[in-house]
Amino acid sequence: MTTVSFRTEGERITGFTVAGHSGCAEAGEDLLCAAVTSAVRLTECAVNDVLGLGAAVKVKEKDASISLKLPGALGQTNEATCQALMTALMVYFTTLHEEYPDNIIVVEEE
Repeated sequence: MTTVSFRTEGERITGFTVAGHSGCAEAGEDLLCAAVTSAVRLTECAVNDVLGLGAAVKVKEKDASISLKLPGALGQTNEATCQALMTALMVYFTTLHEEYPDNIIVVEEE
């Protein structure tokens, strides 16, 4: 099962961790894992490569996990953009959970 954990401080989403394989299909043929990976990569690319914000990213191949932590003091425009990206990612993963409840779970951690 894939677990997606969103970290929050009050109303602010500060980052996320995605861990595990969905188990929908064999490695390399799992469309749910591909969808999750693609969404994570797009979000990281938007935050770091497009906006240039330097969010901390950790990949642990051994645990099949990736985490992203937003920096603080982003300024009003970048903060609003990042919160829109994080919220969209949460909505997307929640939708995937509704479609695949045995394969992906989404949690919020304060």
